Amino acid sequence: MEPSAPRFDPPPVFSTGRIGFEIIVVLALSLGASAVYSIVQLIDLLTRPTALGSQTATINGALSDRAWLDLTYQLLAIFFAIAPVLLVFYLLTLSGDNPFKRLGFDATQPLRDLGRGLFLLLLIGIPGLALYFAGRAFGFTVNVVPAPLDSQWYTVPILILSALRAALTEELIVVGYLFERLGRLGWGKWTIIVSTAVLRGSYHLYQGFGPFFGNLVMGIVFGWFYTRWGRTVPLVITHWILDIASFVGYAWAVSVFPQLFNVPS
Repeated sequence: MEPSAPRFDPPPVFSTGRIGFEIIVVLALSLGASAVYSIVQLIDLLTRPTALGSQTATINGALSDRAWLDLTYQLLAIFFAIAPVLLVFYLLTLSGDNPFKRLGFDATQPLRDLGRGLFLLLLIGIPGLALYFAGRAFGFTVNVVPAPLDSQWYTVPILILSALRAALTEELIVVGYLFERLGRLGWGKWTIIVSTAVLRGSYHLYQGFGPFFGNLVMGIVFGWFYTRWGRTVPLVITHWILDIASFVGYAWAVSVFPQLFNVPS
């Protein structure tokens, strides 16, 4: 008689310890790591002899001085940055629900989602821009360079993809995933909204205190509307448009308002 295979009873899928460990791993592979690096970068900036407002933070800079290698690196960076989002959807399938439906990330309400996204754009976009310029004026925000001025043929498509990468990772992980998992841990609605908003602000600290507070407010607003709508699509739409405007419109803004970007006119 052949011995029977050993039997292993699976641990509870949604035990408190398992969910907590899962959250730590997801954040360590994504925006939690960004937050830690951002805090260290801010300490670096604050301990330099140059004033914070006179320093520069570069986003989406060139990754190689050779065009074909730069394009390759950029595409690889975008692809691997999306991997934690795929991990999140896989983990959410363990609950037995459709993760796309659970997070409201589907095409069931296209017109309503678009309208809500444009509404949030008006609500967040103009105040956020004003806060950035105020931070520059008062010296508590660094000069943020969101795009290279020496454009290649692929620069604009890459910037649009980078904006989409940021929108997907931030809204689907910080809002969709964390709201679901922290809710399972028994956290209250406003505790979740505020804590995730602080996380959102913290991984922007490398840009200074202005972007921290701007993204904190954005996180509170996005989180509150998510609890009302149950849909991440409008948040992704708003975030994507905001970042496209920031990344692609940077060169135009520098040429029109050079004094705001420490560029000689």
